[in-house]
Amino acid sequence: MQTVIFCGGLGTRMREETEFRPKPMVPIGGRPILWHIMKLFAHYGHSEFVLPLGYKGEMIKDYFWHYQIFNADVTIKLGCRTSATFHNHCAESDWTVTLADTGLNSLKSHRLKIVEKYIAGDRFMCTYGDGVADVDLDALVDFHRSHGKMATITGVTRSSSFGKLRYEGDKVISFREKPTGFDQVLTSGGFFVFERKVFGMLSTGRDYDLEVGLFEDLARRGELMVYRHKGFWACMDTLRDMEYLNRLWEEESAPWKIW
Repeated sequence: MQTVIFCGGLGTRMREETEFRPKPMVPIGGRPILWHIMKLFAHYGHSEFVLPLGYKGEMIKDYFWHYQIFNADVTIKLGCRTSATFHNHCAESDWTVTLADTGLNSLKSHRLKIVEKYIAGDRFMCTYGDGVADVDLDALVDFHRSHGKMATITGVTRSSSFGKLRYEGDKVISFREKPTGFDQVLTSGGFFVFERKVFGMLSTGRDYDLEVGLFEDLARRGELMVYRHKGFWACMDTLRDMEYLNRLWEEESAPWKIW
C-alpha cells in the first residue's frame, strides 16, 4: 500500500531550525524525522512513498537523490566519465519515493489532490512529516478494512492543541481543529487510511484543508472512523519536542524504533 507523507509546511513554530531546512528534515539522532517515519511504514511492508513537497522541497529531493552514495561503501573512478561502484546496499534499497512539487502555500487537501495521479491503488495511507509513533500499522489497516468507510484516523490520548474528535463507539461524529471546551475527546495523531474515492471530495479552494474541510465533511457523512492507539505518539512541533525526541534516541529508549 502506498503512503503519502505531507512534507510541504513552513514549520513556523520551529523557525530556528526550519529557517534552514524543511521541517521533515529536522534530525533525530542524525537522521531526518522523515526517515524515522518512513522506517516505521517500511517495517510493515509499505515501502512506496509519495511526498508532496513545498517549502525547501529541493532539500528533500537532494537527500534522496544522494541517499545511496551517503549510505553505502563506494569506489569512485575519476575522469571525464566518472563512474561509481557500490559495494553494499543500504537497508532502504527497496524503497520507492515519488517527490512531487505541490506549491509553496498549498493547503494539505490541495497537495493531496495534486498527487492523486501517483496513487495506483484503491486504498492508501497518509501521515504528517513531523510525528513518530509505535502504531501497529497492520492492526490499523485491518480495522479500516473491517468497517468499510472512506477514512480512518488514528486517535491518541494527549492534552494538546491538535484537532479533536468527538466519537460514538468507533465512529467519528464530528471533527474540530484546535477547539476549546470540547469534551469526550481524542487527539488526531495522523496515520490515516483512505479509500481512493476520497479524492472526489477534495477541494482546491483557499479555505478547504484536510482538517478544516475534508475530515469535517467525512464526519458529517458518517464516513470517518477512529482507530485508538494507546501506545507512544509524539509530534515535533517545537524545539523542546525536538530535544525530547533526540534525548530518547540517544538513550536508546525511542519507542517508535521497532525496526
